[in-house]
Amino acid sequence: MTTSAIAPTPASNLRIDRIEARILDIPTIRPHKFSFGSISRQSPVIVKLWLSDGACGFGEAATIGGPSWNEESPESILLAINNYLAPAVTGKEAGRFEQLIKHMDVACKGNRFAKSAVEMAAIDAVARSLNVPAYQLLGGKVHESLPLAWTLASGDSAKDIEEAERMLEIRRHRIFKLKIGARAPEGDVAHVSRIARALNGRASMTVDINQAWDGNTARRYVPELIDAGVTLFEQPVAQWNEEALAQLTATLPHTALVMADETVCSPQDAMRLARNKACHVFSLKIAKHGGLIRTRAVAAIANAADIGWYGGTMLETSVGSAASAQVFSTLPGAHHNCELFGPQLLVDDIVEQRMELKDFELVLPDGPGFGVNVVPERLERFDRAREGLTAVHVDMGRAAK
Repeated sequence: MTTSAIAPTPASNLRIDRIEARILDIPTIRPHKFSFGSISRQSPVIVKLWLSDGACGFGEAATIGGPSWNEESPESILLAINNYLAPAVTGKEAGRFEQLIKHMDVACKGNRFAKSAVEMAAIDAVARSLNVPAYQLLGGKVHESLPLAWTLASGDSAKDIEEAERMLEIRRHRIFKLKIGARAPEGDVAHVSRIARALNGRASMTVDINQAWDGNTARRYVPELIDAGVTLFEQPVAQWNEEALAQLTATLPHTALVMADETVCSPQDAMRLARNKACHVFSLKIAKHGGLIRTRAVAAIANAADIGWYGGTMLETSVGSAASAQVFSTLPGAHHNCELFGPQLLVDDIVEQRMELKDFELVLPDGPGFGVNVVPERLERFDRAREGLTAVHVDMGRAAK
């Protein structure tokens, strides 16, 4: 006698049964410095979502240094999910992703990071229930792999050069982003120049100024960085200073590009930047856009406006990184690589096996959902509640000294 496989439940019959969220605290392998401070651990919020057929999926929202990057913190994300977003979508049809977003928008204004984690978990769960990769629900895969950048952010030129040489030797990265803006501009230029001379054209270089400069400073020092070999400039001025961003974009030589990050969060931001010709590239991050569906909306505007895209990171675990990789794999248009290196920056991960890195590229997983499998014991190991811990204040000013 033979038995036939049980057919998956149609997506139209899948409903969200329950949602669970927790904060993890995972140390990093080294301090990671920004213009606004330094972090030595990540505290992502991990969401687990169950469907009516028993399938479950995972989502993640990671911030950098608590609420230092934007208004949301791990604690506010957890509160928004538990008190507002989970009740708003529980019992709803899980496969109607746009409708889930609408329910969350009615229940809670803003809070894009929190919404992205819930939407991410729903997409992972539905894809697993249907036994297909998530990219099949997002338009289909365009890219099999993406060149993977690595951020040199120790703040020490010698250490950064040593790290870059090691990455080149093991064929993991040949695209390097340098975090600058914490020092005087002259010091930043000297730091970047030392690394560029050491690499001697063997890698491409990006700088992320993290909003640290005003327009005049950017116009004064960006040309020196171009001379040093930098080809991509991420968010050199404040989020609000679109006029300075547009002026810099208009005056750069064809060998260098301006990339908007904090300035482009919503599709409306993307429309405004495109209309004003205020940048050459959008840095896409599913958390800041409010999820995978809205990331595709921002990317569609970029494609229509002849603006390139870059696959950004909030230093997520393999859950958020794999979700990002899934949506990035579906995007057409000119791309400028990705930086989904978050898992490599953490002392440990929460999945059985990380995404494959091969010949300087991140290989997109093809398994069900996001293609990575969470290990429950690792969730427990890093769970903040397990130790009875409470919110930790991170003094970014002190960390920067």
